[in-house]
Amino acid sequence: MTKNELFENIKRKKSFLCVGLDTDIQKIPQHLLQEEDPIFAFNKAIIDATADLCIAYKPNLAFYESMGVKGWIAFEKTVRYIKENYPDQFIIADAKRGDIGNTSAMYAQSFFGDLDIDSVTVAPYMGEDSVTPFLNYKEKWVILLALTSNKGSHDFQLTEDINGERLFEKVLRKSQEWANEEQMMYVVGATQGKAFEDIRKIVPNHFLLVPGVGAQGGSLTEVCKYGMNQTCGLIVNSSRAIIYADSSDKFAEAARVEAQKVQVEMAEELKAIL
Repeated sequence: MTKNELFENIKRKKSFLCVGLDTDIQKIPQHLLQEEDPIFAFNKAIIDATADLCIAYKPNLAFYESMGVKGWIAFEKTVRYIKENYPDQFIIADAKRGDIGNTSAMYAQSFFGDLDIDSVTVAPYMGEDSVTPFLNYKEKWVILLALTSNKGSHDFQLTEDINGERLFEKVLRKSQEWANEEQMMYVVGATQGKAFEDIRKIVPNHFLLVPGVGAQGGSLTEVCKYGMNQTCGLIVNSSRAIIYADSSDKFAEAARVEAQKVQVEMAEELKAIL
């Protein structure tokens, strides 16, 4: 999916919502445990209930890998279900991979090969040769970790060098030597507020994947105020607040209600550029 196709989808749906499929076997409705594949059954219901309200889905690999082979099968089934039934959806493998070149090449193959996923989140700490294997897939996206929402982001990402440049700013500047805004996005946590203003000075045209709206307390209004550009430039993720809105047999309907609330807010924010 190209940058322009992504923007066209945003305009058509009046939404830049990404639903995070952080599917925890301990949190899904109990009646689904009777299913042959409870994780996939849950994901399928959530997807069917929200697909017209969002432009992306983001399975977090930790929730699937923790269940071993069964979890990986559920992940593959989820990806294939989205691709076959909702081909306009942008799929993000939230895997946060990043290792030496030959290992990264295998990670890239696992997501961009047979599974044909649109994008994968990548940790930049090991530098260019750990990222370029993902960039060899020219029609795929690398979503590089830049400035995250967690408390520990202050430990490294916000530290300054002797010139006052913060580490996340160095990541943004250096990584632009590797790929442009047609193949690279950045993860920026919703709780970072005005930092979006500084980020846009360095990467004005890139898409940003923004987790942290909803259960983590990030403000959609603030994210849009400082982070939106003329092609929207935002994919805002909400996971727990949507998928765990209800634990009864009405869980999918409740998820839709929550997704619709966010979509309505997004439609208002998009009026500034559409």
